[in-house]
Amino acid sequence: MEEVLINLTKTTITSTMLAEAVAQGMKDKKASNIVIMDLRKISQAIADYFVISSANSTTQVDAIRDSVEDAVYKATGEVAQYEEGKQVKEWILMDFGNVVVHIFKNDRRDFYALEELWGDAKMKYVESE
Repeated sequence: MEEVLINLTKTTITSTMLAEAVAQGMKDKKASNIVIMDLRKISQAIADYFVISSANSTTQVDAIRDSVEDAVYKATGEVAQYEEGKQVKEWILMDFGNVVVHIFKNDRRDFYALEELWGDAKMKYVESE
């Protein structure tokens, strides 16, 4: 069963909706190789979802991060509880509780290979426009 993040008067925000908002923010800045990893059936998972994308440069990594922040706030009113990597901009991690966001510069994503590490997760690939 999916945990409800926010229960407003007429709107219930779920971790699935939050993950989709993250992916939209990534698409808005032309992130590549966007994948939503559903970790809900993995017992050791630290979140319901990882949302991962790649960028060609540190400038694009930063732009994607800003877009994710804006998209999530507009869709859910949520802000990241924790953030790491904003100074170096090779890999930015944003923790929204049940959704963890990873924005990688291309070479860093290949090096850390999170999709292989969490290979039991159900993968949803999001097409860029």
